[in-house]
Amino acid sequence: MTLYQEVADNFEQLIQKGSLKVGDKMPSIRTVSKEYGVSKNTVIQAYLVLESRSCIVSRPQSGFFVCEKADQRLPVPDASMPQNHPADPADDGLIGKVFRNFVNKEITQLSLSVPDERFFPVARLNKCLQQATKTLSSGGTGYDDVQGNVRLRKNIAKWSFTWSGNLGVQDLVSTSGAMHAISLAFMALTRPGTRIAVESPVYFGILQLAKNMGLQVVELPTHPVFGVNPDDLKAVVGKIDICLLVSNFNNPLGSCMPEENKRAVVEILARHGIPLIEDDLYGDVYFGPNRPKPCKAFDQEGLVLWCGSVSKTLAPGYRVGWMAPGKYMKDILKLKLFHSVSGTALTQEAIGLFLENDRYERHLRQLRKTLHANSLHFIRTIADHFPAETKVSRPQGGFVLWVELAKQLDTGKLFDPVLSQGISFAPGRMFTLQSQFHHCLRLNYGLPWSEKLEQQLMVLGRLLKG
Repeated sequence: MTLYQEVADNFEQLIQKGSLKVGDKMPSIRTVSKEYGVSKNTVIQAYLVLESRSCIVSRPQSGFFVCEKADQRLPVPDASMPQNHPADPADDGLIGKVFRNFVNKEITQLSLSVPDERFFPVARLNKCLQQATKTLSSGGTGYDDVQGNVRLRKNIAKWSFTWSGNLGVQDLVSTSGAMHAISLAFMALTRPGTRIAVESPVYFGILQLAKNMGLQVVELPTHPVFGVNPDDLKAVVGKIDICLLVSNFNNPLGSCMPEENKRAVVEILARHGIPLIEDDLYGDVYFGPNRPKPCKAFDQEGLVLWCGSVSKTLAPGYRVGWMAPGKYMKDILKLKLFHSVSGTALTQEAIGLFLENDRYERHLRQLRKTLHANSLHFIRTIADHFPAETKVSRPQGGFVLWVELAKQLDTGKLFDPVLSQGISFAPGRMFTLQSQFHHCLRLNYGLPWSEKLEQQLMVLGRLLKG
C-alpha cells in the first residue's frame, strides 16, 4: 500500500467513526503534511483518493469538506419488468436524432458509450501500426487468413487466462468489432421468426439488429446490480431459441451477474440445447480486484459464442474484435468468408503487438482508476443537483450510468431542450422494444472530469427539474 493510500484510509476511518462529520472542513494540506510527516503532494493524492470515494468534496477557495456519501442518498433503480407485448412502439427516429451529432466537439457527449479519445494510448498505438507494416509480409496490403490475424488471436487466447478461458489460437475468429461478431452469430443461428431472449434494458444496437433481421425479441427482467436472474430465464426457456447476454457490466445498466448465476444460466441453456451469444465487451473495465468471469468460462458444450473487442478499451476506430464461437466455428467462418473475406490485417497486427507485453494491462489499470473516480463524481453530482426522486445505478465496471426519474417525466421529449444547452444524453426508451423506460436515461461518465463537465451535469439536473 502506498503512503498516500495509508493517509486516505486513516481519514476514511475517522469519517466512518464520526470523528469527522458531514460538513466538517478537512485539515489543510500543510497541516496534514506536518502532522503525518509526509510531502504536500502525498496529502493532495490522499485527498483525491478520498474525493474519488465520495468521502470529501472540494469547494473552490474554501478547501475540502466531509460530505454525505452519494450512494447513501440515492437508491438504486428498480429491476425491470418487461411485459413483452407483441406490438413494438413505432420508430420515431429518436436513435438517429441522438447520434446525429455524436462527432460534434461543441456538445458534451453524455450520450455515447465509449470513453473519451484522450484516454487512449494513441502514441503507443501509432508505434504498433508502424511496426505492423514491418512484421507483416506484405506490409499490411494483402489479405489475411479468413480466421484472422494469428498474432492477434494468439494474444487474445493468452489474455483469456484472466478469466480461466483456456482458449487456443484455433478457438478464435477475428471480427470488425463486437457488433460484427454478434451479427455473424445472428446470421449463423437465426432466421426470421427466431425467438431471442435479451436483457431489458440492453444496448439499442442489438435490439435494432434483431428487429431488422425479423427476430422475435423476448426481454428478460433485469436487476441493475445483478443482471438476469436464472429463474426468470428458466421461466421462458421453452419459448426461446437463442439467448444473448451482456453478463459483465451491461450497457446501459452496468449490472454484473454473480458467478453462480452465470454458471446456472449456462447449465439451463445447455439442458435445452439453446446457444448463448455473450457480448463481453466491457469485462476488462472492472473496478474490483479481479476481472469477472464471462459465461463462456462455464461452457462445457460449446454452446456459448463469446464476443469481445478493444473498441471500448483501446482503439474504437481500429474496428478490431473477435469471437470464440465454440461448436459453431465452421458456420461462422463460412459467413465471414462470404461477407468480408478477411479482416484488416494492419490494425489486427497492431493490436496483437500491443497485447504482447504488459502495455495493455498498464493502460487498463489507469483507465479503470479514472473511470471509477468519474463514476463517483457523477453519482455525487447527480445526488446534489438532480430531482429528489432520482435513482441511479452503481456500476462496478464499464462507463455508463442508468438514471431513473419520476414516472411522469419523458426523457425523449426532454432531449431537444437539453441538446440546445450543448448537452447530449441517451433517453431510456432507446434500450427497449417495449413501452417502458420513458422516465430513464443513460449517461456516459467516460469523459475527463472537469469543472465544466460538473457544470453541465448541474444544468442537466436543473432542466430535469423543470
